[in-house]
Amino acid sequence: MTKRIAIIGAGVCGITSAKACVEQNFEPVIFEKTDYTCGLWRYQENLDEDGIASVMKSTVINTSKEISAFSDFPPPIELSNYMHNSKLCAYFDSYGESFGFKKYVRFRHEILSLELADDFIKTGRWKVTYKNLNNGEQTMEIFDGVMVCIGHHSKPYYATFPGQEKFKGTIMHTHSLKHAKGFEDKTVVVVGIGNSSLDASVELATVTKQGAWISKRVGSNGIPGDAEFIRRYVSYITNILPYNVICNIYENKLNANFDHELYQLKPKHRVFSQHVTINDALANRILSGVVVIKSDIERFTADGVVFKGETKVTKCDAVILGTGYRFDYPFLSQDILPVINNATRLYKFQFIPNIKPAHTLAFIGLIQPIGAIFPIAELQARWYAQLMLGNKRLPTSTVMNADIDRRLVKMHKQYYGSNRHTIQVDFIPFMDELATEVGCMPPVWKYLFTDPKLFRTLLMEPSVAYQYRLVGPNSWKGARDAQIHAIDRIQTALTTNKVYAKTE
Repeated sequence: MTKRIAIIGAGVCGITSAKACVEQNFEPVIFEKTDYTCGLWRYQENLDEDGIASVMKSTVINTSKEISAFSDFPPPIELSNYMHNSKLCAYFDSYGESFGFKKYVRFRHEILSLELADDFIKTGRWKVTYKNLNNGEQTMEIFDGVMVCIGHHSKPYYATFPGQEKFKGTIMHTHSLKHAKGFEDKTVVVVGIGNSSLDASVELATVTKQGAWISKRVGSNGIPGDAEFIRRYVSYITNILPYNVICNIYENKLNANFDHELYQLKPKHRVFSQHVTINDALANRILSGVVVIKSDIERFTADGVVFKGETKVTKCDAVILGTGYRFDYPFLSQDILPVINNATRLYKFQFIPNIKPAHTLAFIGLIQPIGAIFPIAELQARWYAQLMLGNKRLPTSTVMNADIDRRLVKMHKQYYGSNRHTIQVDFIPFMDELATEVGCMPPVWKYLFTDPKLFRTLLMEPSVAYQYRLVGPNSWKGARDAQIHAIDRIQTALTTNKVYAKTE
């Protein structure tokens, strides 16, 4: 019988998970709480619901289109390298249309609970209870497997400060910030130094918090910065050179953009001890005096804040908290998956090791790479599908827990202590790990002798996902051409005064 897979969320991870199921002739059933696809990337003007995220109207993605692309669906060659959220959703929609995604989606359906079926030990099946938000009806169905695809940007974390209750202005989270309307001619304090905080700062011309290494979208010679850095030969070098040497090299590069110490942005930690923060406009805003760098907030007053090390009140009209997100799963018992300090114990950030069988429940996209999440989520979904087919098997719980412990030690050693650094992965090594599990890891060094042109692009050019369709299950005949011409598509997007040449 065809396996029925419940997919929670019709965002990007839900779309690629459905694709992986369809490839294996499974029947995906996608439960989506809203009435639209693409999740947080679909801009919603009036959305301010805890548990549902939406980008700002002006948001442009921080990873370039080729690094972000799915492995068998190159973005249109004419699209800009860093896409506005509306263009990104159009790409995701096209990807979904290629396999009829929407026909599997139950819009306005909310998951209430996931429970082990009575025969779980034998079958691995799950009881899924959901609510139809259109009529309020509650239903329970049995599924052969479940894929949780809700990401980790839905539950805002609200930091609190002494005297906060006294403040007469507006306090809100970046989660609720959609545009600059309503903030004209106002002084706004933004708390935080992550990507959403800096986007808010640049959008609103504000005061922000101290301490982060800031990278730019634009790399050397004007190519996308991630396409310059995310290359296999670079990954090999970083694994050989000492950590401090690698940090020195990249910090010097970032300081060539602007001196972080002079701009009061240099943190105590090294550059690769944090999740990268990307913003191209911050230095210009600081030079122009419309963004002022300050330390942490010490306390609130009725009409403003006092920063640490200062005694004078900085008057302001609003405070926006860019203090990150927390993830939790209210539909899943803590007995099955405890979430403690924004951390879980998941094998390769995907499977719960202490239930048996463990392979029927997967968390897709619960990772934070220096690079794009989408192609990683795709590989996670493909691995899940192979496990559900019976073509692959998970190791024992002992082996899985040992792997989790090893990753935790590595993360704690490299990253400074923060709730934001509990799901960090290295882009290329983690992609290769997953590809090995799927059985689609390309034989890179073999191509040195059998296909030198392909070998050169795999080693020296941007490390894109098409390489994971060269061999293995559900390989794609267009993968070699897409891989070889990735750099051409990056460059062609810049030549807007020329007629676009379609690659095969």
